[in-house]
Amino acid sequence: MKFIGIIPARYASSRFPGKPLADICGMTMIERVYRQASKELDEVWVATDDDRIADAVKAFGGKVVMTSAAHRSGTDRCFEAYKNVGSDADVIINIQGDEPFIDPRQIAELKHCFDEESTRLATLVRPFDPSRGYDELADPNTPKVVFDNDMNALYFSRSVIPFARNKTDGDPFAGVQYYTHVGMYAYRAATLAEITSLPQGRLELAESLEQLRWLENGYKIKVGTTECPTIGIDTPADLERAIELCNSLNDSSCQK
Repeated sequence: MKFIGIIPARYASSRFPGKPLADICGMTMIERVYRQASKELDEVWVATDDDRIADAVKAFGGKVVMTSAAHRSGTDRCFEAYKNVGSDADVIINIQGDEPFIDPRQIAELKHCFDEESTRLATLVRPFDPSRGYDELADPNTPKVVFDNDMNALYFSRSVIPFARNKTDGDPFAGVQYYTHVGMYAYRAATLAEITSLPQGRLELAESLEQLRWLENGYKIKVGTTECPTIGIDTPADLERAIELCNSLNDSSCQK
């Protein structure tokens, strides 16, 4: 089975314009993502609508493809990029350009989801460490996930799910293991063509989470798990946390 990695990257952002070019420990965020993805994938492309990002990718020797500025989501941008580069890959992996600590083993875990012939869509989740505190879990910028016994996603939400009815001030987690979403998807090529033609649904519009469009239309999303830490960069404050994590990962098994 042949895989291709595509990293959607926009310059425009209401909360953090230009974030793909933000410096993290001496390397731009987009280069850091690209280099990590290339450790597991033979073919990786950055898909962008901005010449500044394209020039930065070319400067470090990466592959870049220009795409429309009108896309509703990173998945839509991935599909255009897949077509534009003329790839014959069976599975497209959408690697978020604002997740600078994506680990190659996370990509490998996502690839393993397609060992099952029935898998059409897949993503990753991480068990939430209660020591980080309930406020961090409740952050709406960190989507939460629930899934069934066959590791298929049931729902994604910016709210805390499931609701722990028996929680107390002393134990807000009430013994529940929560899972957060890692911003990476994989799609079989035919399925990617299908889901990008779907209209946005009420759940996606309510939560601003594109994967709800697929669930709402009956698609199953296979879930893989990872323990490795990542940080999605949505704000300058997230960037500061990322720099701290970068410094701490020098001896971490999750960045080998």
